[in-house]
Amino acid sequence: MIRYTKFFITFLLAVIALGARSQSTATTSSPYSRYGLGNIIPNILPQNAAMGGIATATNSIGGFNSINPLNPASYGSIYTTTIDGGLYGGTLGLSQTGQASKSNANFGLSHIAFGIPVTKHSALSFGLLPYSQVGYNFKQTLNRGFGTSSPVDTNIVNYTYSGEGGLSKAYLGYGVKLFRHLAIGGNVSYIFGQLKHTQNTELPQLAAALNSQIEDNNSISGLNYDYGVQYIFDLSLKRHIVLGYSASASTKLNSQSSYIVSQYTLDQNGVANLPIDSLVNQQSAKTKIQLPQINHFGISYQNDEKFLIGADYTMGKWSNLTIGGSSQGLVDSKTFNIGGQYIPNINAIGDYWSTIEYRLGFIYDQTYLNINNPNGNGLTNIKSQAVTFGLGLRLRPYYQNIFYKINVSGEIGQRGTLNNGLVKENYFTLRLGFMINDRWFQKIKFD
Repeated sequence: MIRYTKFFITFLLAVIALGARSQSTATTSSPYSRYGLGNIIPNILPQNAAMGGIATATNSIGGFNSINPLNPASYGSIYTTTIDGGLYGGTLGLSQTGQASKSNANFGLSHIAFGIPVTKHSALSFGLLPYSQVGYNFKQTLNRGFGTSSPVDTNIVNYTYSGEGGLSKAYLGYGVKLFRHLAIGGNVSYIFGQLKHTQNTELPQLAAALNSQIEDNNSISGLNYDYGVQYIFDLSLKRHIVLGYSASASTKLNSQSSYIVSQYTLDQNGVANLPIDSLVNQQSAKTKIQLPQINHFGISYQNDEKFLIGADYTMGKWSNLTIGGSSQGLVDSKTFNIGGQYIPNINAIGDYWSTIEYRLGFIYDQTYLNINNPNGNGLTNIKSQAVTFGLGLRLRPYYQNIFYKINVSGEIGQRGTLNNGLVKENYFTLRLGFMINDRWFQKIKFD
């Protein structure tokens, strides 16, 4: 049975690795992903996502190994080979005053991460994670380009805005416990991917009219650095308080964009024909993207094999984000995370439900978006809030630090507002992670 389980999980992880090239495709349908680098994805795995996203001050969750890329200092607590790969899926509903509601569904591969002990109190970790996602499509209809059209008007202009793509983050990190209570660590990451934004201007009621499309493709790559520290207060053999800090450095990425302007006609069904010609087709010189400094602060309290609670606070200097030297008009973000988990009786025999890890959390995010109101009465800061929950399900009995686990997390939340003509998003996200803790690369000693 163990042999087949290893084969199954190894096969799954191979599929995830082969699917890494698809990370740059659109995996969201949010109009708010139009701005900056898209929707930024936290560097957390399902077990942390289920607890409201707390990760800065967590290492071994429930006393067991866990990979936590958000704070590389946590790698110092990995003592067996740990592998974590996962999938995600979700739905997103969009609503706007005076408009019909829309809904979309997305699913795909999410992450793969490895943790390998180097010494008794240090470990390497490497893997592939999503960094950002772009995916939107919306249309604005105007009368001859001025004002709102009436239902009987036959001379209207449609402006369609769409985007797709995303960035991925391949990382390599090392964490070590310098002393019994202090751990430090760092990641070096390679961020890469493509972002595509398109704007179409169409005259659907004019036969043989030449419509235009502006396409802006941006290819991005470069290095980024994460670093962190954790200090552990041992209240007893199994009870601990952990203080944590981690940060993502303000580094520069390489960016090269192409700009294409083309013309096309519509067929009788309103579908675009192939472009007739390209008015502009140029590739710009390489420029730089200045990433913001992002700081995480956290605290947790854990009773091993029983419960864990914690809280995080994150500040992102997104007002410093520039692309090609131009500010993106973003504001600094603030995020609050709180959550935890509870295990009724991890050593219960014949009662599987008592050995399950039950997780719950809450997220409040004051995002980096400060959007111009469509009704022209100023700016609105976009906020989001969500409730998270999940389970940790072991696939085989725990034996000598060896176990296999499925981590399931769900997130129900909303972002945006119906006020001032803006869009409100209601979403549900489900994450599924497969975790291995085994002595695959360690020699077993016999007396």
